[in-house]
Amino acid sequence: MILVDTALRQREQSGQPIRVGLLGAGFMARGIIRQIMTTVPGMIVVAVANRSVDRAVRALAAVDGIATPVVETADRFERTIRQHGRVVTADPALLCASPQVDVIIDATGAIEYGARTTLLAFDEGKPVVSMNAELDATVGPELQRRATQAGVLFTAADGDQPGVQMNLLRFVRSIGLTPRVCGNIKGLQDPYRTPTTQQAFAERWGQNAHMVTSFADGTKISFEQTIVANATGMSIESRGMRGAAHPGHIDSLTSAYDIDQLRTCGGVVDYVVGAQPGPGVFVLASHDDPIQQHYLQLYKLGEGPLYAFYTPYHLCHFEVPLSAARALLFGDAVLQARMAAPSIDVVATAKRDLKAGDVLDGLGGYMTYGQCERHDVVRQQQLLPMGLAEGCRLTRDLSRDTVLSMADITRPPGRLIDELRMSQDTHYPVAQHTP
Repeated sequence: MILVDTALRQREQSGQPIRVGLLGAGFMARGIIRQIMTTVPGMIVVAVANRSVDRAVRALAAVDGIATPVVETADRFERTIRQHGRVVTADPALLCASPQVDVIIDATGAIEYGARTTLLAFDEGKPVVSMNAELDATVGPELQRRATQAGVLFTAADGDQPGVQMNLLRFVRSIGLTPRVCGNIKGLQDPYRTPTTQQAFAERWGQNAHMVTSFADGTKISFEQTIVANATGMSIESRGMRGAAHPGHIDSLTSAYDIDQLRTCGGVVDYVVGAQPGPGVFVLASHDDPIQQHYLQLYKLGEGPLYAFYTPYHLCHFEVPLSAARALLFGDAVLQARMAAPSIDVVATAKRDLKAGDVLDGLGGYMTYGQCERHDVVRQQQLLPMGLAEGCRLTRDLSRDTVLSMADITRPPGRLIDELRMSQDTHYPVAQHTP
């Protein structure tokens, strides 16, 4: 942060702002637009790509009242940015190919669309800052492999809980402790929530009911903790994570875990419900030096063997632009999947009784919720990753809470996400699990 704010001011003073191309015009994208246009020095939004161009035009106009031209061709795209300073388009390829765009921010959360646009950006040599944990949790190692081949940086974002956890983890490591638990603090967990039950909340806050449902039913946090695990090599204690109710302070969570078990499995990702200070993130870490343990106790972190570190907030769109600056100016990734077999996956689970012939709806819908499972189990049992579930047709009846397998579905043809997943499985054999 200290380096980034200074570097951005220098870009502002030099008249060379970072030029952002934004994918999406939904709730989070609108926040990013406002943050960059009103607050961040040395950075401008030059293009927004969205399937509904009117929505993108409104998002920009809501900040400064100026109507942004809509274009469909590369020539008009380049000319319009030079003449008007910014542009809206339905074609994300124009953003990715433009020499007037320095960095791409994906704020869509759409898996197939995100996969296609991310690869387009790689092909054009553009770094990508992704808020699309759903995509990253499904094929993150494969995307990292392709980004490395293309010589570009692909990273998750500050502000979302995974990025905030990784910032905290890096701090904890930098002062000599070993992270053992990376955690998220939730206020609600109910796998049977639907867009109908969440509609009023979504309307109150101007959000999408399906996205809000993915928060409530545990799908979103499963994707988010998966990308933390796949960046750190951590695992989970059991399917779905522990996810315990913890009405107390995070400081008192240090006694809830067995340090020897955490050492054996290489650390875990988890979440708690109802803890304070929420809605933040935490890292529980250990230190092997008795003298340093004495100092930690003196500094009011307790007697160990686990010590609690936490950030009591995550500020989403406020912090995302800083990720773009870190990526472009310093080549520093907030969070990246390791180029290895994933540690864990998110598996599709029946939210209600399902019938043969049903076509599965999308994330945060009426039919499935996601929960974490070890990747070796997913591969051995051929379970259905949640990121591949939408649009699949069931081949048999399934009862509520059944984890779907690949044998239970037929997939729609021609999807890029299936190709990426198969390539990932080919390049990264199943890792041996140590119980």
